[in-house]
Amino acid sequence: MTQKEINAVIFDMNGTMIDDMAFHVTAWSDILNNDLHAGLSEAEVRKQMYGKNGEVLDRIFGKGHFNQEESDRLSIEKEKRYQLVYKPHLKLIEGLQVYLRYLQSIEIPVAMGTAAIPFNIDFVLDNLHIRNYFSVIVSADDVQHSKPDPETFLKAASLMNIAPEHCVVFEDAPKGVEAAERAGMQAVVLTTMHNRDEFEGYNNVVTFINNYTDPILKDLL
Repeated sequence: MTQKEINAVIFDMNGTMIDDMAFHVTAWSDILNNDLHAGLSEAEVRKQMYGKNGEVLDRIFGKGHFNQEESDRLSIEKEKRYQLVYKPHLKLIEGLQVYLRYLQSIEIPVAMGTAAIPFNIDFVLDNLHIRNYFSVIVSADDVQHSKPDPETFLKAASLMNIAPEHCVVFEDAPKGVEAAERAGMQAVVLTTMHNRDEFEGYNNVVTFINNYTDPILKDLL
């Protein structure tokens, strides 16, 4: 993908704005193995925990195993356990607060496009007092199809009135980068949970960064 002018930024949340994926693994492992007796290894839990919570349960137990009420209850319970263990560690990835201020100062619109539910989005934005930086938030509840489907990012671009090809997505997961590619968007990859070699084959990756102090970020805009 040829690098194009960037007029808007879209952030994934988990693993991209906050380095919390290990805590999601802990919460999912607790629910899946201790409550539901799935007998999954940590590696298997990591592999399955993408998309909406209900989709995770469907992949592991089969579609229809849980009715909607049971699925919703398990979803909220999982997030309550995640928040309980993660809250003492809750913080933005290094440099992100400064980078968000920079984007605001140069009037670049910023959106969030995440598979998280509003319960977790509110937990992050309100505890870290950063809601004011985001003009658009697209959550799991706002789309029919989860990443790697491009719906999340296309909806964020549409709500900002920015053409997809002029958006850059910040992501930490291969399926998120795939969603960005399918949306026609460039991607910057945070190496919080996945190694660079896991992103081979995606032609939309502009660069890899460990955190938001990397000087290459200002060259994107």
